[in-house]
Amino acid sequence: MNVKVRSMLFCLCLPLAAMRFGAEASPAVDRIERLTQLREASKRERAVALPAGAEAVRNVVYGADPAQRFDVYLPKGVRRAPVFFFVHGGGWANGDKTNPGIENKIGFWLAKGYAVISANYRMLPEAAPLLQARDVAQAVATAQRRAGEWNLDPARFVLAGHSAGAHLVALLGAEPKRLADAGAQRPLGVVSLDSGALDVPALMGMPRLPKLYRNAFGADESYWVSTSPQQQLGRTALPMLIVCSSERRFPSSPCDEGRKLARKAAQLGVRMEVLPEPMSHAEINRELGLPSAYTEAVAKFVDSLVI
Repeated sequence: MNVKVRSMLFCLCLPLAAMRFGAEASPAVDRIERLTQLREASKRERAVALPAGAEAVRNVVYGADPAQRFDVYLPKGVRRAPVFFFVHGGGWANGDKTNPGIENKIGFWLAKGYAVISANYRMLPEAAPLLQARDVAQAVATAQRRAGEWNLDPARFVLAGHSAGAHLVALLGAEPKRLADAGAQRPLGVVSLDSGALDVPALMGMPRLPKLYRNAFGADESYWVSTSPQQQLGRTALPMLIVCSSERRFPSSPCDEGRKLARKAAQLGVRMEVLPEPMSHAEINRELGLPSAYTEAVAKFVDSLVI
């Protein structure tokens, strides 16, 4: 039996065993409570370990809302460093710029002479995805405007994001005018880490759809189009790397979505690559930066833009 399957069965059996021995709480209630606790915990800022010699500038303000903040991680002694600009996931409603996995990215990219910026943005229910994308664009513009303070090169920014964050950076990459409207210089490209919303209208038409997508995109079909990288992609789009979990099929296959977007990009003359990985949705985020062929493939794409 597959190790992951055995592990899942073991986890499922624990609450069932507890019930047999007189535990009062139901597994379903336990699971909901645990998910709620994890979501709430994901919103809290935590300490981030830094490599030796690295410097951090915390909670740089780019807007009036407390959520409009980003952290800057700087390599030692590098002048005019290129920037790996990261946007966290969390279903457009949860998450924080310090969530697990950021240390791996900091350690890897700082060692290559890049700076890393990790950004927060307003989330549901206060801000829907279009407003969240504007927040990200505003954060990029602020970081570029202040680049001289941190020895960054404002002309060498690469945007990256995971999950909901991957959707936001892919949306900005599909229609870079949104970045320009916020005052940002054109970034060099985008790395989208397992977005599940590259074609929003198609996603919203799925017969079985988790509530988080309804919460994010609502019922207005015109809004679906305005928030969809597939529909917004034009000839001015940024080069993109679409990383996708080849293990994930629900509510749709992110690799199928990525390939569909790449076919349209090819017709428009836009550079786009799809990188399927046999990893879970969470692993694609957390393991980026650890020694692996996966990390090297992403780094090769990023370096090709910057150098």
